[in-house]
Amino acid sequence: MEYLWSSITGSVAHRSGFTVLLVLLLSCCTFTSTEAYDALDPTGNITIKWDIMSWTPDGYVAVVTMYNFQQYRHIQTPGWTLGWTWAKKEVIWSMMGGQTTEQGDCSKYKGSTPHCCKKDPTVVDLLPGTPYNQQIANCCKGGVLNSWAQDPATAVASFQVSVGAAGTTNKTVKLPRNFTLKAPGPGYTCGPAKIVRPTKFITNDKRRTTQALMTWNVTCTYSQFLAQKTPTCCVSLSSFYNDTIVSCPTCACGCQNNKTDTGNCVHPDSAHLASVVSSPGKAVNTPLVQCTSHMCPIRVHWHVKLNYKEYWRVKVTITNFNYRMNYTQWNLVVQHPNFDNLTQLFSFNYKSINPYEGLNDTGMLYGVKFYNDFLSQAGPYGNVQSELLFRKDQSTFTYDKGWAFPRRIYFNGDNCVMPPPDSYPWLPNASSKLVFSLLTTLIASFASLVILLS
Repeated sequence: MEYLWSSITGSVAHRSGFTVLLVLLLSCCTFTSTEAYDALDPTGNITIKWDIMSWTPDGYVAVVTMYNFQQYRHIQTPGWTLGWTWAKKEVIWSMMGGQTTEQGDCSKYKGSTPHCCKKDPTVVDLLPGTPYNQQIANCCKGGVLNSWAQDPATAVASFQVSVGAAGTTNKTVKLPRNFTLKAPGPGYTCGPAKIVRPTKFITNDKRRTTQALMTWNVTCTYSQFLAQKTPTCCVSLSSFYNDTIVSCPTCACGCQNNKTDTGNCVHPDSAHLASVVSSPGKAVNTPLVQCTSHMCPIRVHWHVKLNYKEYWRVKVTITNFNYRMNYTQWNLVVQHPNFDNLTQLFSFNYKSINPYEGLNDTGMLYGVKFYNDFLSQAGPYGNVQSELLFRKDQSTFTYDKGWAFPRRIYFNGDNCVMPPPDSYPWLPNASSKLVFSLLTTLIASFASLVILLS
């Protein structure tokens, strides 16, 4: 931003329209965008499908299903929570595959007591190991929901709810309002429920198709700006052709001792490290990071390692600086123009992400199951690494001007802070050219001075 500012002020400060440009620029910098659009996953969302399966004398039975259509963003422990507001005086008589966090005031009911009487219930998933008679398909994962590209079979969650609303029919039923989805914190914005074509179901023997009596959909989209005030990861760079290691930008995710939550950190050699990490009253999703200049929970290091005649090799290392978080089913999304010629990958899985036809420059890297799909909390084992081998396309390949470094990197769906482009490691010939150019200028200036003095 400082580079952009200096460029603008240096080139247009003398123009009469500078005041207007200044106002526009300050407006862009002051107001934070909350748009949920992601250029690498433009159609990604979580769709909630509410299927009414049968009518009952005092209401209906519905199956609620969540589909995570996001390519690389998933929900991990402690899992999702789903809430809404009833349109009338509905209650929940019973549930399977999920439960509400509060029962509410059910004192007016005599005999059978509803599962929940709150006007605005909040539902959570049941834990693995729940008795079979309380389960339905795709339930009981502790709220964990994997991304669609990484594992579509586990990107679906369901629960069944028996709703009490006397006299309800397909003509009088009212759609719930104000849907909220937390994963487990903020970040998702849900639109209104909309009636759609009833869902069709195929029996296990594939010989019969049934359908819901009524179906409505709710679409929830994610915004990193809403999820947290500061970034959650950063990128550092290095190469074999330059001794410079470009660190993550200072204060990329917060600064030490700035009297805000982003300043909470602990030194790894602290005598009270164990007691601080396990201190009660702190949510698991509240970061406690190792004290660094960048203060990011996650650092991704991209090292251009080796150069061959027809290939080049990169080493990628992901380091966890968060003492309160283990990352299960982590993933890394990298945008680089040479992904169309990725030849071999060591110890990571790979899947191409192609949001736009004819463009293959983005790949998703993730761990091998039971080997390195678990990124441990900060400490000696809090890192995973792999190497990527690319074939050179002689028409486009170059080490010049930072071409060998990624354009952007996401960790678990969050955009990581990249170093400024002018700090990237330079090729030796590029630096020598610069030195030669400066030397030539100095010699020419000295010669001119000598001529003038003589």
